[in-house]
Amino acid sequence: MDKELIKRIILENQKLVREAEIVRRDFDIIDGVCYVFVGLRRAGKSYLLYQQIQNLIAAGHRVEEMLYFNFEDDRLEQLSLGDLDQIKTCYEEMYAFRPILLLDEIQNVEGWERFARRMADQKYTVYITGSNSRMLSTEIAGTLGGRYMIQSVFPYSFGEYLRATGVELDGKWPISPKKNEVVRHLSDYFTCGGLPETVNIPRELRRPWLSNLFNKIFFGDLLARYSIRNSLALKVLLRKMAESVKQPCSLSHLANIVTSTGIKTRPETVADYLQYAEESCLIFSIENYATKIVERMSNKKYYFADNGLLSLFLFDPASSLMENIVAVELHRRQESVCYYLDSNAEVDFFLWERDEAIQVAYSLKDEKTRKREIDALIRLNKRIPLRRMTIVTYDDEDVITQSNLTIEVVPLWRWLLQ
Repeated sequence: MDKELIKRIILENQKLVREAEIVRRDFDIIDGVCYVFVGLRRAGKSYLLYQQIQNLIAAGHRVEEMLYFNFEDDRLEQLSLGDLDQIKTCYEEMYAFRPILLLDEIQNVEGWERFARRMADQKYTVYITGSNSRMLSTEIAGTLGGRYMIQSVFPYSFGEYLRATGVELDGKWPISPKKNEVVRHLSDYFTCGGLPETVNIPRELRRPWLSNLFNKIFFGDLLARYSIRNSLALKVLLRKMAESVKQPCSLSHLANIVTSTGIKTRPETVADYLQYAEESCLIFSIENYATKIVERMSNKKYYFADNGLLSLFLFDPASSLMENIVAVELHRRQESVCYYLDSNAEVDFFLWERDEAIQVAYSLKDEKTRKREIDALIRLNKRIPLRRMTIVTYDDEDVITQSNLTIEVVPLWRWLLQ
């Protein structure tokens, strides 16, 4: 590999990352700890490296200490493991600093994990990103042997989305004119999701962009990586998952649905496909707190990692997008969350470490809906005394007192920003 080209790329990248305009993400990164950033395609992993470089410079480091290298640079030929050492050697010929290594899309180099292990063992600070199609968090955990912290990168939270659109909130925002701005932006975030690139895409072009992204995930992260031959069965399954985000789905039920379309599928195959989709960060699942462990594993609720991708499959999306966006936010907050379903009560989200329950309803204006959501929380409270009960709606706000209990009704925009 041409050493002069490597040195030129190092210099270009230092200028790029120093001057890059970024939207600040809400990540706390511990100094001196090595990280691997994983997440859905286009969730912003590379820009998180840019943010960390700018944080390090603000903390007193020099840009010359940063060895940022993007392994998807089209000027690079097929790289080998030895080229990683050569890149480091080229840097050391340029500078006397001990480099901070920021390695973007390193999975393109066969055997990269051996280099990553060695750098960590030699006490270098290393930050790595990689494509989910070839670099899964489960594999990283085994390969890197505890040397790295695995950090999940999600699409924008609503607060980050507002920041990206130029809405900066202050301490007075709930009662200021900015509330109207917040509510207006919620409509786009609700339907089109929070993938960073969608912010600057005209609304009429977002759906084609999301459709193209889904195809990359479907064909690259799923079909190609796992050598899935029955692509139609997988596509039918994902469509059914989108239609069922509010309901528990057993493996046998899903297998029967796929089979009913003329594609014979076993529950074991469905289980594999769902695992692949979760490993690729397209979907995630929660279990039923009220059942035994074996049943929890085979009868989960599944959600999509971004409302924009989910909306591609839905014709009447409001209630499904409503529950999905709450599930995504709880997942982002790393809450210990299940759903609760038995013969007596059905509650959308139960945060068992907090003794907190959350129901989701697009609106409580219909009296039957209102009664159903309230009664479910009261019945769960009789089984498990709750410290907090909340109903998240799109725009209703209220405090309900019933049976000596207090239930908060919170509009979605406010709940997302809590």
